[in-house]
Amino acid sequence: MSFKRLDAEDFVVSSDSISATLWSTGAPTLTSFYTSSVQAAGSSGNYYLSVYQTSSTLPDAATQFDIVYADVAGSGSTPYNAVIPKNSPSSTIYGQYRALILEDENASFIFGTDTNVLTAEDYWVLSVERARYKESLFPGSFNLTLSGSGGIIHLTDNSKDVLVNTFIGSSRVFQLVSGSNGSSIAGGGYVTNSGSYGLLFPELGTVLLNPNAISQSIGVDTNRTAGLANGTNNAILYDSINLGESFRLNSQETITSDYLFIRARNSEFNYTENPTFISGSTGEVIYDNFINNPQTYITTVGMYNDSNELLAVAKISRPLIKDFTKEALLRVKLDF
Repeated sequence: MSFKRLDAEDFVVSSDSISATLWSTGAPTLTSFYTSSVQAAGSSGNYYLSVYQTSSTLPDAATQFDIVYADVAGSGSTPYNAVIPKNSPSSTIYGQYRALILEDENASFIFGTDTNVLTAEDYWVLSVERARYKESLFPGSFNLTLSGSGGIIHLTDNSKDVLVNTFIGSSRVFQLVSGSNGSSIAGGGYVTNSGSYGLLFPELGTVLLNPNAISQSIGVDTNRTAGLANGTNNAILYDSINLGESFRLNSQETITSDYLFIRARNSEFNYTENPTFISGSTGEVIYDNFINNPQTYITTVGMYNDSNELLAVAKISRPLIKDFTKEALLRVKLDF
């Protein structure tokens, strides 16, 4: 075994953006949607409705995303205390997302840009399960079909229609429009007097949907009745998604790689400490013809720190012959 210290020019750092399937089914599009009556009837059902890829009673059932309803005035859900009517799960959720995204407790969500905008009093949230995506949602892959009494609509983000990224607070955001694969249909994909269909926050794994625009297009709307049973509005959106039977979305992450270039020059790594090569009693080369013309085979590269501790091992696909007439260059890639 021989050692060689690597120089600075032997290291190269690279990063690549990788997209992958989001859903636990392994398919890019989720076409079947299930809920759990136990979860919906439990305490968590007052706040969100979990959606699974299969029946929640099966062992492989896993949450894909949660549906949440938020209302600035606390409508559309049951108050915690009847004496304080505007303090309910929907108002609590509105405040939570306002703090998370807008980073200002006095700000309001706005759907759309330029002149076609709507200040949101309420909205639905699709919160993708954290285990489903790695670093962020992949812009351009969002394709959601919603179905209602007024027809069907296909929603996507407008990532391919914009030249400059937009931020709300410190979060990158894209508008949801009528279209597919990151591009809107002719006319911009907005709804007159209702703005966009929602907002996509890739790094947060969060989607906000605009009930006004969706209702105007396909007749699916929230119920803003004060004191409404908790979970009613979550079920309304779930039914629309379930009837649409198509939710396509991918994840994205940046993989950082270290490339190490291991150079074996003609005068290096030609001898070995293998006991079949050197005599254990005298330390001499056993075979005379290996004294001036030795041959070794490189099979493994080990990376050590300054304390001589082994940190990583790289195996090459086949033994590489080495002698004084040959030089070798091995490239080792470390992903993290």
